Amino acid sequence: MTRQTTRFVYVTFIVSTPEKVFEAITRPDITRRYWGHDNVSDWKPGSKWEHVRANDERSVNIVGEVVESSPPERLIVTWANASEAADPEAYSRVTFEIEPYEDMVRLTVSHDDLIVGSGMAIGVSKGWPLVLSSLKSLLETGRGLDVFAKPKAA
Repeated sequence: MTRQTTRFVYVTFIVSTPEKVFEAITRPDITRRYWGHDNVSDWKPGSKWEHVRANDERSVNIVGEVVESSPPERLIVTWANASEAADPEAYSRVTFEIEPYEDMVRLTVSHDDLIVGSGMAIGVSKGWPLVLSSLKSLLETGRGLDVFAKPKAA
């Protein structure tokens, strides 16, 4: 049986430069300010990368490999829960495309090869909008959002 996959795409416009957006995705000291995690790698194709919780536990949540790194225009990484790192079928792929757009940047994040109905697909559809809104807020105002906030009960 062929596994069914889906894709999540998010586009946002940020008043910033491509260099600053790329840096914000790849520098741990910046990612922790809007994502609550450090993205750790040397960002060279073939290198491993880790998404490390920026708290006292320093637990690794997501792992993958850098597929392509073309600063400041494009970054492609594979993506899997750390607990499933040994399973090649568990990996999806994230592409960050960063394009100048007059005095802004158009950031397109595509998360491909997600298994339909999986916990990862569900989490991605809720997580990316908040994380990327927080990135936009940080770059435009100097302050990221609380990405661990929960919806208020009605």
